[in-house]
Formats: sequence, structure tokens, C-alpha cells
Amino acid sequence: MARFVKTGEKQVAAISTASLPDIVFITLFFFMAITTLRETDVLVTVRIPEATEGKILEKKSLASFIYIGEPLETFQTMYGTEPKIQLNDTFKEIVDIQDFIAQEREQLNEADKTKMLVVLKIDENTKMGVVTDVKQALRRASALKIMYANVNVDKITLHQ
Repeated sequence: MARFVKTGEKQVAAISTASLPDIVFITLFFFMAITTLRETDVLVTVRIPEATEGKILEKKSLASFIYIGEPLETFQTMYGTEPKIQLNDTFKEIVDIQDFIAQEREQLNEADKTKMLVVLKIDENTKMGVVTDVKQALRRASALKIMYANVNVDKITLHQ
């Protein structure tokens, strides 16, 4: 009969790390594909009233966003508490809206320039005088497609 004899300590085989870079890059590409980046930092408080009807914006690249509301607390010492107009990442005045619309149109291709729309995200406590002034400036800039947005994390619901 044969006997099994232990001849010292058993060694554990080393784990192969050859596939580790593949796993890291697959994970990286996965998170890059599912992550959406914010285009604009909202500097104003926007509390939007409830909507009864709306539709989902199909092509977000055609939309230019204008935010109107009270500045956030960190900016209130510099800008006060009156409603401000935010175009992209900065506070602007009503006279700057025409330049903003022209700049946004230049970024679109020729076929989409006529389809461009302006989305207004306005705080519910903002006075209509400011909104009317913004709409008049948009009319002077020939931006006649205006929509009011209801903010949602997953989608943008627009109200005409």
C-alpha cells in the first residue's frame, strides 16, 4: 500500500493579473457611456410651479436655456436678492440676450438654425415684468420659439 507523505509547506499559485487592465477599461468605458455631464451650473433658485400638460423635448441640442430667479445664497452678497437672468454660466442683463441668441445660433448647423428653441426656466416667485422684458428681447433677436420648462432629473418636460 502506498503512503502519502507531506514534504513541506504547500505554496499558493500566484493570481494572474494579465486581464486586470481589460477589466479596468471595460468598467471605465461603461461609466463614461452612462454618465451625463451638466452643461450649465444653475446660479439662481428655480422653483417651478406644477404643470398640467407638457411634452418631452426630443432633441436637447436645439434648446438654449435661460434661467430667471433669485441668486443662490452664495451670490446674494454680490448680486442682491432681486431676480437675475442667467445665460450659460454667468449672470447677464436683458441687453445681452440678443448676443446670446446669436452665439447659440452660430453653434448649430444650417438645417437646425430654424428649429432652435429657447427654454425658459423661471422661478415661480419671479415678477412678470422681468419675464416680459426677456420675451421682448427674444422677439428682437428673432427667437420666436419659446417654451417654459419643468425641471425633472430624468427628462425635460416642456410647456408651451
